[in-house]
Amino acid sequence: MKIKDAEIISLMQDPRTQEKGVRALMDAYQSRLYWHIRRIIVDGDLAQDTLQDTFIKAYQNFHQFKNDSQLYTWLYRIATNEALQQVNKMKKMQKSDEDPEYHMQNLIAYNTAGDAEEIQILLQNAIQSLPEKQKLVFMMRYYDDLPYEEISKIVDMSVGTLKTNYHYAKQKIEEYIKENYEDNF
Repeated sequence: MKIKDAEIISLMQDPRTQEKGVRALMDAYQSRLYWHIRRIIVDGDLAQDTLQDTFIKAYQNFHQFKNDSQLYTWLYRIATNEALQQVNKMKKMQKSDEDPEYHMQNLIAYNTAGDAEEIQILLQNAIQSLPEKQKLVFMMRYYDDLPYEEISKIVDMSVGTLKTNYHYAKQKIEEYIKENYEDNF
């Protein structure tokens, strides 16, 4: 039986049932949030750590949830912010002599080897080559199938800007695949 958001919110707001609420929150959203984070970060272990950080932040800041958006929208925003912070940390930690694109391609190849077709690797490389905003919008729309209105609340952008970013992301991915498909396969 799937617990409804209203029940989770009620459990989280009562100090006596807050622990049960956290467990229900994690059960309800752990998988969706993990894969959202994983598409941003790529590295599975780091994505799992970031997921835990997301739930800790949600627990610590639940009093700030105003119930003016859906619970998953609020959680996605926290997860997105945590994942982007991790990406920024990873970029700062990279050695100056290391090519970030090469490093990212190796991570993608390592994490998808054996499980995916070559075209999936090419798609992941294309996504990773996008500017950060376009990558984020594309992943939430394409993989999570979120409506633009929900994405707008998560990333704090207008729906028009999101649609433009998604359109450009699709174009760049198509171009990347056309340019690299024959070269790599």
